[in-house]
Amino acid sequence: MTEELIEWLGRIGSDSDGGVTRLLYTPSWKEAQEALAAKMELLGLQAYYDDAGNLCGRLQGIDDDCSCILTGSHVDTVKRGGKYDGAYGIVAGITALSRLRERYGAPKKTIEVVAFCEEEGSRFPYNYWGSTFMTGAASYKDIEQARDQQGVSFMTAMEAAGFGPGTKGKGPRSDIDTFIELHVEQGAILEQEQKSIGIVEQIVGLQRYTVHVKGEANHAGTTPMAYRKDAVRAASEMVAAIMDKTEQLGAPLVATVGQMELVPNTPNVIPGQVNFTIDVRHPDEKVLDEACQRLVETIRSAAAQRDVEIDIERWMNVAPIAMDLALTDAIEDICLKQKLSYRRMSSGAGHDAQIFASYCRTAMVFVPSRNGISHSPLEYTEPQQLEDGVRVLTDLLHQLAY
Repeated sequence: MTEELIEWLGRIGSDSDGGVTRLLYTPSWKEAQEALAAKMELLGLQAYYDDAGNLCGRLQGIDDDCSCILTGSHVDTVKRGGKYDGAYGIVAGITALSRLRERYGAPKKTIEVVAFCEEEGSRFPYNYWGSTFMTGAASYKDIEQARDQQGVSFMTAMEAAGFGPGTKGKGPRSDIDTFIELHVEQGAILEQEQKSIGIVEQIVGLQRYTVHVKGEANHAGTTPMAYRKDAVRAASEMVAAIMDKTEQLGAPLVATVGQMELVPNTPNVIPGQVNFTIDVRHPDEKVLDEACQRLVETIRSAAAQRDVEIDIERWMNVAPIAMDLALTDAIEDICLKQKLSYRRMSSGAGHDAQIFASYCRTAMVFVPSRNGISHSPLEYTEPQQLEDGVRVLTDLLHQLAY
C-alpha cells in the first residue's frame, strides 16, 4: 500500500524529468493536500486543516484524555525533488493508522497523521513553517515580510490558497504529547552498512555564514597579476582552506560552500567582491562552536595573505537536539522483536522532528535511501524497506495508543 501511495502522490506536481515540484501554496501543493484529505476520509480518518494549511487525519481515541499522538511529515518539495522526501512519512502514517483501525478498532488515545504544509523553504526564505506554526514556535509576524522570487508575499500566497488567520479556526496546538516522524535517510549510511532501520538519537546542530570578500575590481587585460586584489582568487583559497580544515578536524563534522556570487560578474573585469555561504554541521554543540571558530580563523588568515577585506556574518545558529530516549529505546525493542537490522545514528539533515523535540516527546526513524541520493528525481527506497519502516511505526503507535 505504501509504495502505491507514494507513486500516486508523486504524480501530483510531477516534472518532465521524473522529479516532483510542490512548492508551498502553489496549485500542485493544494492539489496534493486535497487528494490526501480525500484519501484520509476514504480510509476512515477525520480530515481537517489548520489556519496555516497543515492537514491532519484523526483517528479518535475512546478515552477522555484530550492529548494526541502525532505522526507524519511534510508535503512540500524542493524544485525537481524526489517522490519520497516528506511524502513517505505522510503515506506511512496513513497506512499505519488504516491498519491499526482495521485490526484493533478505535484506539484508547487519539492518533493523527499530519501532512505539514511546508518544511523545505523552497519557495520562501523560511523553513519549517508547518511545524513551527503548529507548535507555536512561529507566528504570522515571522513570515509577513517574506517574498518569493516573483515578489509574491508569503501572506498573499497563503490567503490565495485559502488559508491564513482565522480561515479554519485552528491555530497553534497544545494537545500533542508525542510526535513520531518516519523519513527516508537521504544519506548512504544505512545502505552501506546494510541496516534496515535508522533510529535517530539526535539531529545535528547547524551554523550558516555569509562571507563577503572585498578586493578591487580592475581591468582583466591591463592589471598585472602581482598588482591585483582579486576577490575571487582570495575566495577560492578560502574555500579550499575551509574544506582542508574540516577534513583535518574530522568526521562527523561537515562544511559546505553552496552559494557564491561574483561582483561585477563580467568576463573582462577582475572581481572586486565575492560573497559566499558556509554551512557547518555537527551533532555536538561544543564541537560545532569550536569548529566554526577555527574555520573563521582560517578565512581571516587567507584574507590577510591576499590583502583583501572580509566581513563574516553568521545568520543561522541551530543547536543540536536530542530525540526522546524512552521512545528511541522502544523503537530499538521493536526492531529486535521484528528481527530488523538497525543502527542508532544522528540525522545530518534538519527535519520537522527538531521543532517538535522542544515541544513534546519526539522520535525519528529512518529507512535507507539508494546510493544516498535525495532532493533529486533519482531518490528511491526499495518497497520492502518502505514496508519495514511502516511496520516499526505501526507497532510503536500500537504500543503508545492501544
